[in-house]
Amino acid sequence: MNRYCFCLQVRPDRLDEYVERHRNVWPDMQAALRDSGWHNYSLFLRDDGLLIGYVESEDLEAAQKAMAATEVNTRWQAQMTEFFTGIDGRPPDESFLLLPEIFHLTALNPEGDQP
Repeated sequence: MNRYCFCLQVRPDRLDEYVERHRNVWPDMQAALRDSGWHNYSLFLRDDGLLIGYVESEDLEAAQKAMAATEVNTRWQAQMTEFFTGIDGRPPDESFLLLPEIFHLTALNPEGDQP
């Protein structure tokens, strides 16, 4: 499983509403994400609007394409677009700035060695 981290910028004047929308993500949207290959998906939001996302997927590009083909994602992205800056009219899920992983702490195997 590959790990991906990305960032976007939420409009500072829309933070409360953005957070509220994510307290009740539609069940069919959650199901579509799972069915499309999104795993351990989390969003973190700084008080200046910096949004950091983390997701695990076998292939993020394939997972994004699968989501783009769903009707529920089309509706969700249409509603979410207004919350972001710097995406130039693209849907937020097509505007991720992927961040390179520079460190990952791995578990020790039973002998105490690195895997």
